Amino acid sequence: MNALNRIPGFKNRWVRGGAIALLALLGLTLFLAPNTSRGSGSTYSRAPDGYGAWFEYMAEQGTPIQRWQRPFTDLINTPDGVSNEPMTLLQVHIPSQYTGVDYGQQQWVSQGNRLIIAGVRGSITPAPFSRTINSEAGPLLLETGRRLNNDINGKLVLSDSYGAIALKETVDKGEIIYIISPYIASNAYQDTPGNFKFLATLMAQSGYTPWVDEYLHGYKDSDVITEEAGGSWVSYLAGTPVVLVVFQLAIVLLVMIFAENQRFGLPAPLTTPTPNNSKAYIEALASVLQKANSSEFILDAIGKEEQRQLQKALGLGNTLLAPQPLIEAWVQQTGRSPTEIDQVFRPYWQKRQMSEADLLAWIKTVHALRQHLPA
Repeated sequence: MNALNRIPGFKNRWVRGGAIALLALLGLTLFLAPNTSRGSGSTYSRAPDGYGAWFEYMAEQGTPIQRWQRPFTDLINTPDGVSNEPMTLLQVHIPSQYTGVDYGQQQWVSQGNRLIIAGVRGSITPAPFSRTINSEAGPLLLETGRRLNNDINGKLVLSDSYGAIALKETVDKGEIIYIISPYIASNAYQDTPGNFKFLATLMAQSGYTPWVDEYLHGYKDSDVITEEAGGSWVSYLAGTPVVLVVFQLAIVLLVMIFAENQRFGLPAPLTTPTPNNSKAYIEALASVLQKANSSEFILDAIGKEEQRQLQKALGLGNTLLAPQPLIEAWVQQTGRSPTEIDQVFRPYWQKRQMSEADLLAWIKTVHALRQHLPA
């Protein structure tokens, strides 16, 4: 604490209070932050690693996918509202979280169901990270250098010279299909039709109802949430990121009460604005010229600058030229009529008196001329 007191300003109680509040917010953010990988592989996600676009693609192809939002064990005891027909269930895993097929999954598959697992861990091979693979569904893009180990003695579904990309294992009446990439039909591959069609072909098997496991990504039916939270919505919310927000608001509120809703430190003194002398001079000069009805001065000043800008655009330098060379360069480089530039600059070249309305109209025509200048 003595070391902290040597920090400039730390003895101030407001500084200490702010530092404690900041540390508390950082700690809550680190320990209670939501899991950002939840949307990876989910059909609810629009992120590049989500499957929202493929989910809509299946509906457009006439094979809508249903979302399974219950524990896998509930598949054995089919709940109300779910068909008793054989199912094809898609599970999209993050490879680092894949732990293999357990006994319950094998028992369910052996009853005549199909399980498709995308995101199975494989071995590193010399294969390039990004590679186009030819399949029956058309060319698909594979972005991983890993390939599946054929230690399950499965049948090849898709492979290349570096190894297996998809394998099929028969389990009694059912089958399990393993796919190396968890992003095989993610939103990132919407412009590669072969990826979507490849997974669609595996899912659209006649006699099987297609499902996708969303419980794996944290999406649950309302009765499952209530059951897992012990019958209390408060208990459920206590385990969600809502707790983080509540804690942060509570700390901010306490700090504001402690500080009596005032700023930390002394009030900043008011500063006198510095006058803009250039702006004041321009406004005063414009007022004098307007009262003196001196349109020639304004016409000459604006005309010179506009002609100089025109010459720069035409590559003629800064020295003001006579009208005829300027007109010839205009016609040669823009292909427009010589009378167009002559009519615009004639009032300036002839130095004639103009009313305020005519002067404003002339300025507008000069600005319109700029649109036809070479880039």
